[in-house]
Amino acid sequence: MSVLFNHAIRHGICSANPIRLVRQSAKRKRIPLVLTPQEIHSLIAALPLRESTLILLDAGTGLRMSELFALKWHDIDFETGEISVIRSIVMQVVGPCKTEASQKPIPMDSSLAQALKIWQMESKFTAPDDWVFASLKLRGRRPHWGQSLMRQTIRPTAVKVGSSRIGWHTFRHSFSTLLRATGADIKVMQELMCHASTRVTLDTYTQAITEQKRKAQSAVVQLLLKPSEWVAT
Repeated sequence: MSVLFNHAIRHGICSANPIRLVRQSAKRKRIPLVLTPQEIHSLIAALPLRESTLILLDAGTGLRMSELFALKWHDIDFETGEISVIRSIVMQVVGPCKTEASQKPIPMDSSLAQALKIWQMESKFTAPDDWVFASLKLRGRRPHWGQSLMRQTIRPTAVKVGSSRIGWHTFRHSFSTLLRATGADIKVMQELMCHASTRVTLDTYTQAITEQKRKAQSAVVQLLLKPSEWVAT
């Protein structure tokens, strides 16, 4: 719109660009909250099975909320240890992923696989085409509302264990921060976060090897599960 008005000014159609009055900065109003491994571990331990599985999976993969709740059981390959992210769901409407990069398979640490197997045994909806986190209220036709679970169960529990202001994106930010803390390569980080590219010189055509991505993810997951490995930061 700004470019359009500038063009109109050049041709004498108008005398001013009103878009200049619109705040255009994309700068965050506050720094995103990042949880420590200890805080995530405490939250997981205090939650019911469904919610604890959700948090472990989110904090251990960095998936966006829309991708997390759009998973179906046939997207989980226990044999190869991979999760296929091929759709997203927003306001209960199924659509494509946010970016093309989001549609690449991501590694699944063995501890994440075990947690999902335990949840599968408890879930009432386990057919290949069923949602991994199917809603009982909607008889499995749609997954749970992520924001509803966050508001009613996860956030109140987080307050009890000492965390506040958390949201689904908190776990994505935390995953990214923990990847950096474990020394993951920037290209590995980019692909695990499913970003379209890194900046300038870091934006290359090469792809990180799956084994590198698997090791980087496992390092984060083990931080979440093994208190003995926690270190002061």
